[in-house]
Amino acid sequence: MINDKWNIRLLRSSFSNWQKNQSEKQIAVLMSGGVDSSVSAHLLKEAGWDVLGITMKIPISCNTNKRGCCGADAASVCSQLNIPHYYVDVTEPFEELIIKPFRQSYAKAETPNPCVDCNTLLKFSLLWDFLKEKFGIRYLATGHYARVSKTDGRLYLGKAKDKAKDQSYFLYGINTEKLARIIFPMCNLTKEDARSIAAGLNLTVAEKPESMELCFAAEGNYRDALASNQANRHGDITDMQGNKIGTHKGIANYTLGQRQGIGYAGGKPLYVGRIDPAKNTIALGTREQVSFCTIRMSQVNVLISEEFVTGRQMFGKIRSYGEPTPCKVLNIGQNQATVKFDTPKFAPCPGQKLVLYNDYDNIVAGGTISSKQAD
Repeated sequence: MINDKWNIRLLRSSFSNWQKNQSEKQIAVLMSGGVDSSVSAHLLKEAGWDVLGITMKIPISCNTNKRGCCGADAASVCSQLNIPHYYVDVTEPFEELIIKPFRQSYAKAETPNPCVDCNTLLKFSLLWDFLKEKFGIRYLATGHYARVSKTDGRLYLGKAKDKAKDQSYFLYGINTEKLARIIFPMCNLTKEDARSIAAGLNLTVAEKPESMELCFAAEGNYRDALASNQANRHGDITDMQGNKIGTHKGIANYTLGQRQGIGYAGGKPLYVGRIDPAKNTIALGTREQVSFCTIRMSQVNVLISEEFVTGRQMFGKIRSYGEPTPCKVLNIGQNQATVKFDTPKFAPCPGQKLVLYNDYDNIVAGGTISSKQAD
């Protein structure tokens, strides 16, 4: 049982209980209280699904005066749409699987992506299994802008129609066996479409601003979620050759590629190009000095195995924003791979994610950036 290890708890329904039945069209929608998941729930109900709204109760990892959980908004929307809504307390697994590794990564001078980890380890794994146990529901939906498509009997995870809003990058870790029971109602819509639909329904979240920061930092600065000893241990700033040029205020306050807020003026644009946790130093370099073509990733999840082969030309991205750019797979090892981009990528960050797409905008594989090297 999922609950035996992780202490995931189903809380009381917000206003009406879920009624189990024998229908094959029962689906749980993970609802954050934003417009996208709200519209997703509406679209599924309109399409004839029995919809259950679910909101995760997560821990807030720091003191902040920023807005916190949006669960009240999700419950309000479900009431408007006349669908049952429940909170699920995932505090313990969230602390262990998301927040703890987040803090450990920054202590090791890595730049984690907790949203990917949450999707991979919690939403589309533990939480989904828990919902199947409690409600017997086998289908799951979210408000992500992504697409599950079918060609010749094969399912693929790929980009949404709105490429500017596409969020497939955050979903590469999903097990391919689960694609058959995942629905992304926003796959053919734009953000403007979503707001228009919500406004037409008079939903309270129609004009709600997008969430831009970490949920467990309550929309505050993510560094507030770090342990104080990580943030306050001062050390040396050096150039890329190792010569001391200044003092920093704690390596957890910096990420590779950072230019603003470093506290050093070099007369020309300089960026954080190296972070050494053992020596407690950061090194600054020019844009050229911190850009690389060859990047290695580990913890690889392969979605299209026949295309993930050495020498294959693909399109990769090392950040969630921007279009994927041409690259080639140099070699593949056990749970790792090395990729070379046609043009240098600015400040690849260990801990971040490298996601590879094919010509049809489907995800071939993705993994965690472990290192980069000069060419």
